[in-house]
Amino acid sequence: MKYRKLGNTGLKVSSLCLGTMTFGDEADKAMCKELYSLSRDKGINFFDCANVYANGESERILGQLIKEHRDEVVITTKAYYPTGSNINDKGLSRFHLTKELEKSLKRLNTDYIDIYYLHSFDTETPLEESLSTLNDFVKQGKVLYVGLSNFAAWQVMKAISITKEYKYNPIVCIQPMYNLLKRQCESEILPMSNSEKLGVVSYSPLGGGLLTGKYAKKVDEEGRFKTNKMYQKRYLDKINKDIVKQFIRFAENNNYDPVGLAIAWVSSHNNITAPIIGARNTKQLKPALASLDIKLTENLRNEISGFSLTPALATDRKEETFNHLL
Repeated sequence: MKYRKLGNTGLKVSSLCLGTMTFGDEADKAMCKELYSLSRDKGINFFDCANVYANGESERILGQLIKEHRDEVVITTKAYYPTGSNINDKGLSRFHLTKELEKSLKRLNTDYIDIYYLHSFDTETPLEESLSTLNDFVKQGKVLYVGLSNFAAWQVMKAISITKEYKYNPIVCIQPMYNLLKRQCESEILPMSNSEKLGVVSYSPLGGGLLTGKYAKKVDEEGRFKTNKMYQKRYLDKINKDIVKQFIRFAENNNYDPVGLAIAWVSSHNNITAPIIGARNTKQLKPALASLDIKLTENLRNEISGFSLTPALATDRKEETFNHLL
């Protein structure tokens, strides 16, 4: 396992992060323990969670698993999405964030969260209010580092400017979607992260499971893409079928497990700190962990990248390639 500094901090995290969205949902407590142990045995010290995963059960299970060695692991959680039917049970207001942090601390059975993310941009709450609240959390010792999830590049930069203006604790990392089917963050988010020295903990490296090849082979009908309408809409573009077909054929012809290869492709981008991997069982997790053993040369990365469209540049100056940032 390789360990990387998280952005411009002194914190070192494993080059893979285990996501716990399946904990308490698609994986029961016994299986969660196996997934966690297998990850720890491989050297993972980085675990991602959110207050809404499995209605809070993911945090409860993760809290039980880390309690014997809390200081050895880095855990994250997030807040924004609705947690109840009350009008204030959502968003990034001081009211909602304060309540949700306390609930997360209790469920995780810990005194502090290593990285606390704003889970999405809130158009109804001034960003100053949200960041002031996070700054207070850090001062209280309940949060160590602050991150942003699902923010556009301009939204991240707005947050950074606010933290600098008011001398709040800095944004240290972001959490964008990134995989061979969804490469939009290459246009602005990843170059921005490089410029601002932000850690990048990307999610969905397997494109909702499409890059595993299992749906093309019409197996595992209970997979996330088959049952989750959000994922179906996210990867609706017809071109994705062609990308998946080319990628799976390439993996098979070159003796790669497509799961490991897809994750290794994400990891090979210079600005990615750690992709988030996840699984319902150990059979799914093992090939994801095996991505650590795949070494992608620049030529190999470029060949795989050629299966999908390179996203448009952030400017209309097509002669600019920004290769020095990739």
